[in-house]
Amino acid sequence: MVRILMVTTETSPFAKTGGLADMVSALSSSLISMDTDVRIVMPRYYCVDRNNLEKHPSPLYVPMPYGDEWAAVYKGELPSSGVPVYFIDHEELYGRSGIYGNTPDEGFSDNSRRYSFFCRSVFHLCRMTGWIPDVFHCHDWGAALVPYFLRREEHTGEFSGSFSMLTIHNLGYQGIFPLSDSGFVKKYHSTWELSELEFDGALNFLKTGIVTADSLTTVSPTYAEEIKTPEHGHRLEGLLGLRKDDLHGILNGADYDHWNPATDPMISPDNYSAAKPANKKKVKKTLQRELGLNEEAGKPVIGMVTRLVSQKGINELIFPGSGSLYHICRDFDLQFVIVGSGDRWCEVELGRLASRLENLKVWIGYNDRLAHLVEAGCDFFLMPSRYEPCGLNQLYSLKYGTLPIVRSTGGLADTVENYNEETGEGTGFVFYDLNPSSLYNTVGWAVSAWYNKKSDIEKMKIRAMKKDFSWGKSAGKYKSLYLELLKMRENLV
Repeated sequence: MVRILMVTTETSPFAKTGGLADMVSALSSSLISMDTDVRIVMPRYYCVDRNNLEKHPSPLYVPMPYGDEWAAVYKGELPSSGVPVYFIDHEELYGRSGIYGNTPDEGFSDNSRRYSFFCRSVFHLCRMTGWIPDVFHCHDWGAALVPYFLRREEHTGEFSGSFSMLTIHNLGYQGIFPLSDSGFVKKYHSTWELSELEFDGALNFLKTGIVTADSLTTVSPTYAEEIKTPEHGHRLEGLLGLRKDDLHGILNGADYDHWNPATDPMISPDNYSAAKPANKKKVKKTLQRELGLNEEAGKPVIGMVTRLVSQKGINELIFPGSGSLYHICRDFDLQFVIVGSGDRWCEVELGRLASRLENLKVWIGYNDRLAHLVEAGCDFFLMPSRYEPCGLNQLYSLKYGTLPIVRSTGGLADTVENYNEETGEGTGFVFYDLNPSSLYNTVGWAVSAWYNKKSDIEKMKIRAMKKDFSWGKSAGKYKSLYLELLKMRENLV
């Protein structure tokens, strides 16, 4: 049985800022049914209730370059699958309300210490529990020092047969700190080791993981190719090109236990499926009523559930004076719904637009029920992303028969099939250039098809709902990569 330790800074449902948390829990739950002993380790933030966890009787000793540290260890499990989850509890480092910072754009000043400690503590947790993984599967920059420690410090003894895998969820977040913070990683560095830690005069956690991990993955095949280019490589494209033979793009799956119109409690009793799609119209009516839109079944509703940040194409959609949203809502016979939060100027501008446009409704913040209503009750779902490593909402939209309107990038390009007007084939509407004009024209194309190609739209909805992006196939690909690493161990014996 293959032993896998997921090393992550967040996991659903315990702590979450984005898709990383969902991916770790869903992949772990899928692997446990594949003759795999999988466990998870993460920091214990304030948002994780210790009262629901089991405390290990012994404290965890972690020698750091600047002195000895001690932490408590708690244990829980994923509620859906029973996968064990270990929590490293250090009050000074993690006893605060935020995960990475007080705001999404401002990280804590001691993050280099916080996540250096976390990565080093992983090895001492394994020693304390007596469970040694075959593969440390590390996720994003917060866990990216584990491959470095494994290669430079822990390559003998009980970890001599262990390997590391680093999954890049979003190359835009790298864990960059002053080079002076390298003292949190190691007291003395050889010239070679310092070159692994340093990039452009700074300490770069993700770069360190990229050059030291045994295997690299990212969350869609197209994104794996994109990050080797200057446009999407965030200055690491050269390193990723050098490691192209070790870089694998594996599409994230969708959690159909939580996102499935046939069983979704958020839209009950109006559940529906590809075999019985009629109730989708009822959910649309509920969405319109609850948001104060006219209940018009014959008018298309376009929805978005998104972070209001540049990566998501928000500038091109709503930037004052040049964005396309005002013209879309003014010129086309449709309704538009947006749920999200993010940059303050985006929130303010959306409020201003909603006050001028009767067919635009905006909810600032996140509401899980409303997110499900948007996925189920809308006719189209807009994702004009500048880049999208995988994307999950387009997968949910397909399952709910809500046709995605997407820019061809990352996982969006891998999952949405462009509408063919001649054959009626496709599962959505795809554009390539990110600018207000392309956005406006592609939305107009979808709306035109809604009114003039009704039969095509209905067939596309059913076709989309029948697509299967469940985690089984993707988890199987990860399992195959784990086994490839273990073959390397056999060859070394």
